[in-house]
Amino acid sequence: MRRRAPLMAGLAALLGAALPVPVAAACKLALVLALDISSSVNDQEYRLQFDGLAHALERPEVIEAILSPPGAHVAAIAYEWSGYSQQDVVAGWTRLDSPEAVRAFASRLRSHQRVYSDFPTAIGKAVEYGAKLFEKAPICDRRVIDISGDGENNDGVGPEYFRARGVLDGITINGLVILGAYPHPGIYYREHVMQGPGAFVAIARDFEDYRRVMIDKLLREINAEFVIGRNEAPGGVGGDWETEDDAKRDGGGSALTAAAPRAPDRRAR
Repeated sequence: MRRRAPLMAGLAALLGAALPVPVAAACKLALVLALDISSSVNDQEYRLQFDGLAHALERPEVIEAILSPPGAHVAAIAYEWSGYSQQDVVAGWTRLDSPEAVRAFASRLRSHQRVYSDFPTAIGKAVEYGAKLFEKAPICDRRVIDISGDGENNDGVGPEYFRARGVLDGITINGLVILGAYPHPGIYYREHVMQGPGAFVAIARDFEDYRRVMIDKLLREINAEFVIGRNEAPGGVGGDWETEDDAKRDGGGSALTAAAPRAPDRRAR
């Protein structure tokens, strides 16, 4: 028996070496979710925005996209923004690697309560803040800022200031624009906010429409190869989606331009 012990130990070591080494699940996307809570967003719209994002994350098709292919996942963080110095994390970096993890993240968004409501719209500082959050993000294949808003930048420098200084390098920025303000916020997002491979601006007719658009927007962001065509929206809004390629091709004559309101409805503040 004493002679067999070394033999058994050697056999066990050999078998152990032959077993596959577990591979860490791949993070395919680091997603920063930025929500506008400037003074143009009233309390009802604030709730529609947060509940709409939470609902979109909980949709079965979105959860499936997050966890596909098997072994992949998404890392996400959410913050709210308004004035030049008003940016606050609502839900910190979270590894969305199971349906339970996704639902828990969505629950944190749904339970969050508004802290302030009287500041203007500093989109430049909002995207700079989002870019800095990647400094503590896990290593993922892509980095995307998903920023929602209902108006133009009216407080401090715009995104182009930080883009020129390299702060936004390597980051795709997509916009979800809620219509209703004048001038048309979609034009501003197209020309000043969106950037990077596959970048696009999604258009919601109002905050009630936010939930529907957010579902498709998340699917498009999570699956880089996901392709969504232009849709003719009711009420004469020319396009639900505006990509960076569209903007370059249209040269200013895009569906977003055509969809600009003829008269002021309400001004973003």
